[in-house]
Amino acid sequence: MTTMTSCTRQLLEQGYSENFIITELGLKAPSNEKMYLPHEIKINSFYRFEGETDPADNAIVYAVEATDGIKGLIIDAYGGPYVSQRVSTFIGEVEEIHKHGTNPAKEALENE
Repeated sequence: MTTMTSCTRQLLEQGYSENFIITELGLKAPSNEKMYLPHEIKINSFYRFEGETDPADNAIVYAVEATDGIKGLIIDAYGGPYVSQRVSTFIGEVEEIHKHGTNPAKEALENE
């Protein structure tokens, strides 16, 4: 598994089905319109992907779980002009961030 597509597919199979959106009010779960603050979520793992020829293809996938059990993904660019300041600020305020080695989707970034 070396692509962002295969990583997100694996995470979806593990129950990370919400497509979270970061707004000026916090993290929004579109399926139920619920909003979460940084202290109400944890990042169970994250995966970086680098474009082979174009730095604009750099992306990071966060596997997120809210305190009420809703699990989903946040996808953002990194390392260039396409990085979302709103996402960066929100992620910087999250207190619990993990990088689990036992998660099967970790294979996507063995070469970090």
